[in-house]
Amino acid sequence: MRLLKYDHFYQLTFFPTLFPVNCYLVEEEDALTLIDCALPSSTQSILKAAKRIGKPITRIVLTHAHGDHVGALDSLKKALPSVTVYISKRDARLLAGKVDLDPDEPQLPIRGGIPKNIQTVPDRLVQEGDTIGRLLVVSSPGHTPGHIAFFDRKYGALFAGDAFQVRGGIAVSGQLKWFFPFPALATWSKHTAYTSAKKLLNLKPYYLSVGHGRVLDQPEQAMSGAISFAEQKMKEN
Repeated sequence: MRLLKYDHFYQLTFFPTLFPVNCYLVEEEDALTLIDCALPSSTQSILKAAKRIGKPITRIVLTHAHGDHVGALDSLKKALPSVTVYISKRDARLLAGKVDLDPDEPQLPIRGGIPKNIQTVPDRLVQEGDTIGRLLVVSSPGHTPGHIAFFDRKYGALFAGDAFQVRGGIAVSGQLKWFFPFPALATWSKHTAYTSAKKLLNLKPYYLSVGHGRVLDQPEQAMSGAISFAEQKMKEN
């Protein structure tokens, strides 16, 4: 596991040279918020990172319910029984293994590592505009129907889950990068993801922190380029 520190947050990366899977610890005044839970094998490394920082994890917030973002959830909840778990109301269904679609959603199959037998029941279901500590909840569907991002308005850090990828080249979710194709292959609706990406760009983040790849600072130009590429590809198809 690789641990990197930025302004009031830390990036934890598992398998950084092969298949990088990120989660994040956001430092509040007296506690930590964990964004995503990486892989089932990640539990002890996450707990050790928090101990090294010197603050307890009191919240777990999930961008979406794919296996590489919720893998350590059950074991972390067991180790930290008082932690509060947050997820969007829509992806709470996916966390429970339900892949049904609402009538007004694109009728496309939900892809990716859909969880099986997750025992943790989220404590709070969130939606656009809610706040969790310093983090603003931003609805960003596309990769999954209930995907959300988290924006730290004080420090400008955008935690975008799989709405973008950086590994293999920056791309909007659903746009294939051959050096790292997995986020695209796991995307539910690339048109919805494109709309969400434009919305996230409007936040004008100082940092872009995603599920796969390094943290980008001053990412607006790179995000804009990825959005333009996605728009071009969708016009061609």
